[in-house]
Amino acid sequence: MSKQLILVTTALILMISNLGFAYESKEISLENKKETSQYTFAWSFSEDSNMKPRGGTTTGENIILDNSENLKWKAIREPQISKFEQDRRAILAMSGGYRTSFDFLETVGFTKEHQPAQPYQSWGTEFVYVVEDTGNFISLQHILVMYFQANNDSKPAPMVMKHWRQDWQYEPESIVTFQGFNNWQKRKINSKETSGNWAQSVYQVDDSPRYQAIGLWKHTGNYSSWASGETWRPLPRREFSVRSDYHVLIGTNKHTITPNGWVQEEDNLKVKLESVGSLTEEAPIVAKEIGLARYERIIEHDWTPGNDYWKKTGPFWKNVRATWSELMQNQQTLQLDSQKLKDSPMFMKLFGLADQFSGAQSTQDMQAKIKQAISSYLSSD
Repeated sequence: MSKQLILVTTALILMISNLGFAYESKEISLENKKETSQYTFAWSFSEDSNMKPRGGTTTGENIILDNSENLKWKAIREPQISKFEQDRRAILAMSGGYRTSFDFLETVGFTKEHQPAQPYQSWGTEFVYVVEDTGNFISLQHILVMYFQANNDSKPAPMVMKHWRQDWQYEPESIVTFQGFNNWQKRKINSKETSGNWAQSVYQVDDSPRYQAIGLWKHTGNYSSWASGETWRPLPRREFSVRSDYHVLIGTNKHTITPNGWVQEEDNLKVKLESVGSLTEEAPIVAKEIGLARYERIIEHDWTPGNDYWKKTGPFWKNVRATWSELMQNQQTLQLDSQKLKDSPMFMKLFGLADQFSGAQSTQDMQAKIKQAISSYLSSD
């Protein structure tokens, strides 16, 4: 089996297993964390064994945090630059190499039979690449580059996987809104709503849409943060792999730049739907959760495998992005086949094609196979 195939196979296995990663570092050891709870907002009277956090269990290489001056963070505060340029620099400050941690906790239940869900914790290392920057549009691609500790002294083989993508558009004319049940609809934006604001578009690992939200960047002294309006979102893998009692997350998303990296905060309601775009009449709100993702700058981490992967597959994924963009430009509604996505996830097909066309430039054959793959998941219902 080729090294490249091993990387892709490992990535798929990890993706299917809920993207659960746990990393040890010289600063933090998972073994030492077992003695104390990391949750301030805990369910104090619940059985401890039932509330053990689920998620990452794998051990990775030691990580060294970057404690040098963050020039990207400093650049946001350069005197006499425009508010627009401050916004741009804040977005671009999210690029680079990071140790990431993901924490989610269900804090409130709204049904009589509600039982607290296990908290979720996961770790990883990923590099955020600037894919495109045209001034009022910036595209950032996340690539996971993981090294798992081996049982011997040999250097562990890397696991490389294309992760999520975030695009930022200044004063957009329209956005795509999630309506539940793998349905997205285009919505026009009036000038009052979009003036001075940026839309963040978040995409799955296969570049299919997740959600779009509009918000305003605010800069006050050493503080730069963007907050979205209320947004509907599909269940992430950490949830749909274990939950079937609700259909959509409705909440807000906040990105804040720090001297050591950046953080993403979520405040979500877990909601049941009757049909596309419609909540159930009785008790639609199941629970509330809060989430925090920390991106901490690191050094001396070998990102070469991620750089190589992105260089070799970049033309392929550029064509994938173009195909999705064309679909959304030409259609008011996008409906994906839920059963087919469940039976044969789209990311597996596209990851396989990315491997097939690795190192190749854009060709008609590549474009045709991408369109055929994506079209096979579209539903006419």
